[in-house]
Amino acid sequence: MFKLCGLQFLLVIQWAMCQNLGDLNLAGPLKDMNFSIPEGAGVRPIYQFISETPVIFRATGEKDGIIDIVPKTGMLYLNGSLDWETKAVHRLQVECLDENGDVVKGPYAVTIYVEDINDNPPKFDQTTYTGVVRQNSRAGKPFMYVHATDLDDPTTPHAQLTYSILHHFPNPYSEMLFQIDSTTGAISPSRTGSFYLDPQKQDTFTLVVTVKDMAGMTTNAFTSSADVIINVKESLWKAPPTIYIQENSTETHPVNISQVHSNEADVIYELFEKEALARFPFSIDRNGVIYVTEPLDREKKDSYSFFAVTKDSVGELVDKPLQIQVIVKDINDNPPVCENALTVFEVQENEGGGSTIGTLHATDMDEKDTLNSRLKFNIESQDPAVPASNMFIVQQDTGTLQLRSSSLNKQIAANYSLKVMVTDADFQTICEVQVHVIDINDQIPIFEKSDYHNVTVAESIPVGRVILEIQATDTDEPDTGSSYIIYQVEEGDPNHKFIIETDPETNRGFVKINKALDFETDKVHNLVINATNPEPLVSGVQYNASSRTLFKVFVTNVDEPPTFQQPVYTANVSEDIPVNTLVVKAEAYDPEGDAVRYSLEGDVKKWLKIDSSTGNIYTASALDREYKELYKVDIVASETNNATQRSKIPLELHLKDVNDNPPQLVTDHPTFFCYPLRGGEKALIQATDVDGHVYLPRITFSLGDDVDTKNNWEISKVNGTYAHLSPKHSNFEEKVYIVPVIMNDNGNPSLENKVNLEVNVCQCSSENSCYIKLQHENSKPSVGQAIGILLGVLLVIGAIIGGVFFHMKYKQKNEKKSQQKDAKDQTECVELNK
Repeated sequence: MFKLCGLQFLLVIQWAMCQNLGDLNLAGPLKDMNFSIPEGAGVRPIYQFISETPVIFRATGEKDGIIDIVPKTGMLYLNGSLDWETKAVHRLQVECLDENGDVVKGPYAVTIYVEDINDNPPKFDQTTYTGVVRQNSRAGKPFMYVHATDLDDPTTPHAQLTYSILHHFPNPYSEMLFQIDSTTGAISPSRTGSFYLDPQKQDTFTLVVTVKDMAGMTTNAFTSSADVIINVKESLWKAPPTIYIQENSTETHPVNISQVHSNEADVIYELFEKEALARFPFSIDRNGVIYVTEPLDREKKDSYSFFAVTKDSVGELVDKPLQIQVIVKDINDNPPVCENALTVFEVQENEGGGSTIGTLHATDMDEKDTLNSRLKFNIESQDPAVPASNMFIVQQDTGTLQLRSSSLNKQIAANYSLKVMVTDADFQTICEVQVHVIDINDQIPIFEKSDYHNVTVAESIPVGRVILEIQATDTDEPDTGSSYIIYQVEEGDPNHKFIIETDPETNRGFVKINKALDFETDKVHNLVINATNPEPLVSGVQYNASSRTLFKVFVTNVDEPPTFQQPVYTANVSEDIPVNTLVVKAEAYDPEGDAVRYSLEGDVKKWLKIDSSTGNIYTASALDREYKELYKVDIVASETNNATQRSKIPLELHLKDVNDNPPQLVTDHPTFFCYPLRGGEKALIQATDVDGHVYLPRITFSLGDDVDTKNNWEISKVNGTYAHLSPKHSNFEEKVYIVPVIMNDNGNPSLENKVNLEVNVCQCSSENSCYIKLQHENSKPSVGQAIGILLGVLLVIGAIIGGVFFHMKYKQKNEKKSQQKDAKDQTECVELNK
C-alpha cells in the first residue's frame, strides 16, 4: 500500500512535519470527507487524519495507483496527477487498525472529485466539409452545419465552443456572402449573399471556419479550424414560362398546368391574386403543382396574372414572389353578331354603278385578328327583285355595299330589303339591310324673305334666347337629306355669337344667342344667312341669292357691373410676414368706364385690408396658419356712382408654415404607477406640435437637469411623438411627484417647451387604475362625539400651557443658581488676586 519512495516520500514527510496542519484545516479526526482537486496537479498531500491513540491507517477503494495514505501518520496523498477525462470521481474508504490489524475505527467514506482544467483543444468531426447552397436562398436559413467536440467537462466553459468564419475565399464584396451561427455551427447565406450569390459569376467558395473553447472569451482558449467548400447551384425558384390554356376545356378539373419548386424543403405554397376577382380559378398543392380549377372563358377574361409564394411554418415569406402569367387560348365558340338589328342606307336614284351605299358592320367575340373572328359577307336575297335580282353587291371581307349598275328608279322601287349572310369558320348569321332610294337633290332652299330688317336686343340678353325666326322651303322629297335645310351665318359674325337651329319637321330656323353680346365692342351686327341641304346638289344646280337672307341686330347698352381681370386671385405667403405687407393687387374695370371701388367680404379674422381705390390688398394683423391654412375672402368691385352694380371673386390666401409653436404635452389621461413598484414599469406620454411638417413631426424628449429627477426617472423615445417615462428604482412613496419634461421640436430653429408632469404613485384597483378611498357617509360627528372632541382639545391645550409654565419656572430657578455660582466664582477670583 505504501508506494512512496525516495525523494517523493521525503517531500511528503517534510511537508507534513513543517506544516501546522491543524491551523490550516488540513488535518483532523477520521470521518467522512469530500475533496476537490484539480487534474494534473502532480504529487501532493491531500489531508492528514489524526488519531488520539496510536493506530495504523489504511485506505481502500478506487485509488487507481495514484491515491494512497501513509499508515503511521494518516497522510492522504497523491503520488501522481489526476485526470478528469480518465476518471472524474474517486471513492475511497479509510479506517484505523490496531497492532493486530483489527479495525478499531471506520471505515469512513472519502470522495475525491477531480476538477477539470482546460487541457483539451476542440476538434472538428471532419477536416473538410462540403455543402450546397441555392441561388437566392433565404438569408439566415442554414443549408449545412459544422460540428466540433471538446473532451473537457461540458458543464464548464472549458467545453463551451464558439464557431466563426476566419477566411472567405473569394470575397468579392465588402460583406461576407456567408455567415455562421456561433453556437450551433449552422452556415447560411448572409443578407448580401442572398442577394448576390450567382453560379454564373462564382460557383465555388471556400470558408475557413474556426472553433474556440472557453466560449471564445479568453485569449488562452484553444482553437481548431476546418475548410468548408460550398458549391453554389442555380435557384430552383423560377417563374414558369407563360402558361397557355384553351378556353372551355372539357377535361376533368382541376387540371395540372405547371409547377414551381422552392430552394427549401417543407415550405407552404400559396397563390395570391394581382387583381381582385369574384372567383379565382387557380390553386396550388403542397408540392408546388399549380392547377386550373374550372374551364376558362376567353371572352370573359383572356389572361390572368397572379403570384406564387412560399412561407415557413410561422407564416414568414421564404422566397420572393413569382409572377405567373396565364393566357387563355381562343376557340371558335361565338357566332357573328349584327351591329344593328336593321341597317338602313339611303341612295339617290341617279347614283352610278360601283357607288358605295354604306358598310354593314358585324362583330365576333372570338379573338381579334384570328381565323375564329374573320367574317365574310354574302347577299342571300333581295326584295323586290326589280328591275333585276342582283341590283347590289357586297364586298366579301369588308361588308361594303355597292350598286352593281346605275339602274335605280324610285318610280319602280322606293325601298329594297336585303338579307346578308355573315359567316366565320363555323357559324353564320343573317343581317337585315334596308336600302331607301331617295329623290335627287335638284331643288335649292328658297327664303320667304330676302331681308328680315332689324332686331334690337339688350346686351344683357341671356345666351340661348331666340331673337328671330326665319323660313326657307325646299321642294325636294320631304324627310330626306335633299329637302332638309341647314341655316348658317355666312357673313357678319366672326366671333360666332349667333347660332341657328332647324326644326326638323317644319324646316323653320330659330336664330339664338350663342355668346354674350357686348355693346361696347359691337353695337350692330350685319348678318347674311344662307340655307343649304346636307345632300349635295346634282350636277348643274347651284345655290344662288334665293338661298340667302339679311337682317341686322342692334345691341342696346345696359349698365354692367365691373369686371375683374382674373376669375380668382391666389397668394402664397408665410404666416409670419409683417403687417401692411402687400399680398395681392386686384384689378377690375367697368365696361361703361365708371370709377371702381374695392372692398372685402368674409374676412372674419380681420387679417386683411384693401385699398378701396387701387385694389391693393395688405395684411392688417398677424396671420396664423394653425388657425387656417387656406384663408378665403371675397374681393368686391362696385361702381363708385352706383354701388348696386358690383362683382366679386374669391381670394385664396395659402399660408406657409413657420415654426412658431413649441410642442405641447397631451394630458388626456393622468400618468400613474401602481404602488408598490415592482420594476420595469413604463408610462406612455405623448406630445403634439400644431406646426406643419414636411415629414412626420419629430419631437425630442428629455428630463430636467435637477439631481432628484436624474436619480429617480428616465425617459426613452418610442417614435416621433411618443416616449416612455420609467422609474429608475422601486423605492417610491405613495404620493404625487412632479417630473420636469423638456420637449424640442424639429423646426428650424427648434422650439423648446418645459412642463411639469404630475406622476401619481398610487395603490391600484383590479382595473389597474388609481384606487380612491371613499369617505364614510356619516361624516358629521354626533353631539357626544363633538363634546368629546372639544374636551380632548381643551385637555391638550391645558397640558401645553402647564408644560410651558413648568418650563419657565424651571428655567428661572436654574438662572438664579447660575447667578449665585457666578458671584461666588468672582469672589474667589478677587481673593486669589489679593
